[in-house]
Amino acid sequence: METICALATAPGGALGIIRISGDQSLEILSRIFSKDMTGAKPNTVCYGHIRDGAEVVDECMVSVFKAPHSYTGEDSAEISCHGSRYILNKVLELLVQNGCRMAEPGEYTMRAYLNGKMDLSQAEAVADLIASTNKATHQMAMSQLRGGISTELSRLREQLLKLTSLLELELDFSDHEDLEFADRSELLALAQQTDVHISRLAESFHAGNALKNGIPVAIVGAPNVGKSTLLNALVGEERAIVSDIQGTTRDAIEDTIQLGGITFRFIDTAGIRHTDDQIELMGIDRSIAAAQRAQIILMMTQPGTPYPDIPVRDDQTLIRIENKTEHFQAKYGVGLDQLRQQLIDAAPKTSDNDVIVTNARHYEALCRAHSHLLRVINGLQQQMSGDLLSEDLRQTLDTLAEITGGQITPNEVLGNIFSHFCVGK
Repeated sequence: METICALATAPGGALGIIRISGDQSLEILSRIFSKDMTGAKPNTVCYGHIRDGAEVVDECMVSVFKAPHSYTGEDSAEISCHGSRYILNKVLELLVQNGCRMAEPGEYTMRAYLNGKMDLSQAEAVADLIASTNKATHQMAMSQLRGGISTELSRLREQLLKLTSLLELELDFSDHEDLEFADRSELLALAQQTDVHISRLAESFHAGNALKNGIPVAIVGAPNVGKSTLLNALVGEERAIVSDIQGTTRDAIEDTIQLGGITFRFIDTAGIRHTDDQIELMGIDRSIAAAQRAQIILMMTQPGTPYPDIPVRDDQTLIRIENKTEHFQAKYGVGLDQLRQQLIDAAPKTSDNDVIVTNARHYEALCRAHSHLLRVINGLQQQMSGDLLSEDLRQTLDTLAEITGGQITPNEVLGNIFSHFCVGK
């Protein structure tokens, strides 16, 4: 496999790190470094100079890693040099001139996957970890990187393989009347138990997706009850126009804040009232739509003003706020601390041991696996032949394997996944 190189740090800092990976890493490095690194011990750091012929380009530190004990599973090295754009570009130019190829986005992590250093779900967790913006998303990415989903899927795979082997045994020896096979009721119970776990993982996607992208919170109520004032108070700046004139907010205004390590995405909506103003009516329609999409609804009113008549689903959290009272005044910050705590309490809870799905690809695969397994369950209930059941079980196993890459995955699928990574990772 070709030896690749790339800048692994953002340009413009005091230091820059350039990664090299591949069979020729140490040979190529030795051609531009002041010391021969081909015999260097693994997991060591060496001081020296990058040279372009007789010219010294920079003084630097070089870290050496030997296969298979490296990020990619290949021989690799990291050059830590000064962060000058000229120096970094010059070092990369010298590496390419001496046999390296510039890495594609995500190619280091793809090689780690291909070399068995991590499975596909863990590889995707690397991108989530880099993109994490708060404690919750960092926690979920670390859990997946440590193999949380992989371990859970491994348990499910063992249960499905047991079910498959019992059915295939039944098929292989169906003409031996003296042999006893597993009771179909036991097979049904095993299939149902496995499906419960698959369904639970799939359902966790809704919470995981909300935590990853920000929990949507809709602020709804009649005009002039203080919705825009509340948004401004929560985000700490004048994001929404505050006016005594009714109908000032015509469109949804969004902003995000972090509370308790969780990102909340607030949506200030148009006041809900009866009106003949067509533009305002469009804003009201958008308010209702925003409330329907939200996970948390802050329903505001003030003394003498009724709460808006908006349906609230069982999977939504409703927090009622009576503004402009002694207990709550958004304008002066009265009651905001209690509201912030209510929002934190309403958010999905995670811990280091929780397995939460945050990847849409994983969710889609789990839904398909659930569909295949439902056919197995229905087939067992209807006493269908083992060969038909085995086919649906095989499809269930193959679908779950797509998540971790446990089966041959087309190159275009791998390319699509890793193309979203940054260069150098």
